[in-house]
Amino acid sequence: MNLASHPVVASLTPVFLLIAAGFLAGRRQWIRESAVRDLSNLVFLLLIPALLFRTMSGVHVQALDLRPVLAYFPAALLLLGLSIAWRGFNRTSVVLALGGVFSNMVMIGITLVELAYGKAALVTLLTLVSVHALILLTVGSVVLELVVAREARQGGERAPHVLETAWSAFKGALIHPIPLPILSGLLYAQTGWGLPAAIDKPLQLLGSAFGPIALVLVGVTLARTPLRGQLAPALGITLSKNLVLPLLVGISAWAWGITGLPLTVMVVAAALPIGANVFLFAQRYEVAQELTTAAMGVSTALALFTLSAVMLMMTYLN
Repeated sequence: MNLASHPVVASLTPVFLLIAAGFLAGRRQWIRESAVRDLSNLVFLLLIPALLFRTMSGVHVQALDLRPVLAYFPAALLLLGLSIAWRGFNRTSVVLALGGVFSNMVMIGITLVELAYGKAALVTLLTLVSVHALILLTVGSVVLELVVAREARQGGERAPHVLETAWSAFKGALIHPIPLPILSGLLYAQTGWGLPAAIDKPLQLLGSAFGPIALVLVGVTLARTPLRGQLAPALGITLSKNLVLPLLVGISAWAWGITGLPLTVMVVAAALPIGANVFLFAQRYEVAQELTTAAMGVSTALALFTLSAVMLMMTYLN
């Protein structure tokens, strides 16, 4: 088998070519700042819900394997806790620690996993996606609010109760364009009705448009990512996200006895570059915005090499 026809290369090449096309479009100003916001809304509010609902509408709960969820998130939360402890209990530390564990499972992961491993693998990935933001962003929100509360007490101000913060974060993560269509599709699947062709076809077409548009948007975002003065710390966060997390997830999956395709999807999901939600946290809490953006760019660029290595390794291990 020559290199160009290797499954890993064959699946990664179109993903990174589309990102490169977006990068070129961003550099040449073919897609402007205002258009990026509108295209992002199109992807998250229309295209991705259509794809997620259609995919999960044919999956029965009894066929779902929940072990990947039970193995993935303790590993991610362990790394999150260790990263915060290492950097110190402050806003910047928590945001950067989130960058080291939060994968871009939607914009990059869905297209890549389907290309590389097919529809069966997509079910495993979407099982992770359904609670990925719910778990990590809720925990991140609570920890950040605890930091803010401590700062408020030190300044003599009143801080919101931690349970109020937790409930607000939970609602925000659940009522969201990603977990909501997954859960809705699963509930619909249990009726056994199937999707009528008149509804299924438009959903299929919308879902098909998601992959290329999402990846081009990743490239456009990269073209606007400043790296000056941020490269060294960004590399540290990238090391955590692209290499340490997949190692810990792989060990956790092995401890749970997970093998084959689910193991591969878990490790590849963990090896994906940093997701955009981390920047929203940096923006909201007004810390490390330039470093977070730089880390996302470095993580995505280096994923061409780190993700290739992880996928090749999983090919030979399974």
